Amino acid sequence: MTNEHPSDRDIRQAVTERYGARARAALGEQAAATADACCAADADGPQPMALQLLQLGTPEGQACSVDGACAPVDAPVDATEDDGVWGSALYDSDQLSDVPDAAQLAAAGCGNPTAIAELSAGEAVLDLGSGGGIDCFLAAKQVGPGGEVWGVDMTPDMVQLARHNAEAVGADNVRFRLGEIEDIPFAEDTFDVIISNCVINLSTDKPQVFREAFRVLKPGGRLRVSDMVLTAELPTDERADLEAWAGCVAGALPVEEYLSHIRAAGFSDVRADCAEETRPGITSANVTAVRPA
Repeated sequence: MTNEHPSDRDIRQAVTERYGARARAALGEQAAATADACCAADADGPQPMALQLLQLGTPEGQACSVDGACAPVDAPVDATEDDGVWGSALYDSDQLSDVPDAAQLAAAGCGNPTAIAELSAGEAVLDLGSGGGIDCFLAAKQVGPGGEVWGVDMTPDMVQLARHNAEAVGADNVRFRLGEIEDIPFAEDTFDVIISNCVINLSTDKPQVFREAFRVLKPGGRLRVSDMVLTAELPTDERADLEAWAGCVAGALPVEEYLSHIRAAGFSDVRADCAEETRPGITSANVTAVRPA
């Protein structure tokens, strides 16, 4: 670790490399190399990076409803702890019955935003940081053939994976686009609902993300996000650690600061439902807000 704060470019590169490798592993493009590496490695040696990436995720706990800040704790976050529930384990098995295995394998979320999105048939939905598409496919079932779902992700390998998954299941109302959540590649007033799952914490300009989300939502549109938030300050060296950034820790904000950025973007009815902490100082939260009509 270093005490020097990494640049935006370094953070973006670390995130892209981490999740690009995860996408490639989910697609099976590294299957042979991974098998060879497993056979060649010492029993006590490190696992191949692709397998390590597929084991990463974000913790889940029992939800506790708050309006504003979650209860603070004194202990700092320990990014080495990995005892939570992650990714596709956060969904009911019946939800995943029609979701491609590769989308489930690539999932690294900290919640289930489609469970709080209150989606209706015919709505237009945007997923910020859509990854392999797991939440897009779940949303598509809820909005039906008369609705549409778009996923935006800045990692080319994830977009390739998501498009592969959409083709595999014949999801005609789901499409994916390469783009950045700080500069959403859609016109204003396009979507009824925006969802996101453990991605906004990775951005170095969260206020801009929420301004962009406000812009592309229709008046009366809903923001429904699962993300990591802090209930205690991070150590300076952890804030500067690129692995902690890519691991959805170093970029997390105190929950009230996170909500204040959403309000500043123009949203109303801003609320966070925080999970019980599985590690001191950090938790997942379901965040809801509305663009005023």
